[in-house]
Amino acid sequence: MGFFKNIKNKVESVVDKTSDKLGFNKLQKGLEKTRNSFVDRIQSVLGTGRKIDNELLDEIEEILLTADIGINTTDRIIEDLRERVKKDGIADSEDIYSLLKDEMKKILIESPSANNDATYETNSANKPHVIMVIGVNGVGKTTTIGKLAHNYHEAGKKVLIGAADTFRAAANEQLEIWAKRADVDIVQQLAGADPSAVVYDTLKAAVSRDTDVVIIDTAGRLHNKSNLMAELSKMNRVMKKIKDTAPDEVFLVLDATTGQNAVQQAKEFMKVADITGIILTKLDGTAKGGVVLPIAYELKIPVRYIGVGEQINDLQQFIPMNFIDALFGNDREENTDNI
Repeated sequence: MGFFKNIKNKVESVVDKTSDKLGFNKLQKGLEKTRNSFVDRIQSVLGTGRKIDNELLDEIEEILLTADIGINTTDRIIEDLRERVKKDGIADSEDIYSLLKDEMKKILIESPSANNDATYETNSANKPHVIMVIGVNGVGKTTTIGKLAHNYHEAGKKVLIGAADTFRAAANEQLEIWAKRADVDIVQQLAGADPSAVVYDTLKAAVSRDTDVVIIDTAGRLHNKSNLMAELSKMNRVMKKIKDTAPDEVFLVLDATTGQNAVQQAKEFMKVADITGIILTKLDGTAKGGVVLPIAYELKIPVRYIGVGEQINDLQQFIPMNFIDALFGNDREENTDNI
């Protein structure tokens, strides 16, 4: 039995390593546009033998700003670079590259639930685990919910989606398609129904079906904050009638292609919701992937997941080290010896 157990463990280890490598490769490919517009430009100004002076740092600052890293975050990075250059007596401009990478790593916030995000674990004694998903229309909220449901389903969890965005045309139909792709159940009502009624029905169904995870879609309106606040507050009150700790998570979905507008959206939503994590979509289609840094630095909200493609398995846990390595183009080789 020990022999076969060792074989099984080795096979699982190889599969895990291969999966990690494939995931990293997909992330690296997804960040290609950002890398071309950022890292390649950084390398171009760090010529061999070039002196580290204000002119060089000004050029780096401009590159950071055009990569949508934002004024406040860029100021922090440049100031830290100046201090390290002075403190460590660095004279060679080529050393700036590794220093810049280190400073960006420091800014990114590790998700406090990183282990849970990686394994999609939930507290079996506190079922169902309720996730409310918010965000403006067009950011990829519907597809993100489908991908998140798929990931939980693949982890062996029983998942139920609540289609509480009852105002947007075809929202229910789109979410139903993704629920089928993820092979999970969905609760929905007719267009124009009270969103809180959908939430109530969803949680009641989740309790009766012994569901592990509930994912609630919400309307993507931000133009009238008072209405949005009232709607979200009502949903919260209704949830607590069935589970007093709900929602357990509030995920805000942001579109990476909008750059600094994504940061502004997050600031507005923070006024009306207690956000526990950011899901950043469309990183594979933008040169503005640097927006991850101001989200971490200015908002102090952890980026929990990132979307790096259109397929149902293209929602990844956000791992800061992986993100920086992929951004700077580091290659990773895994040793997958033959069994």
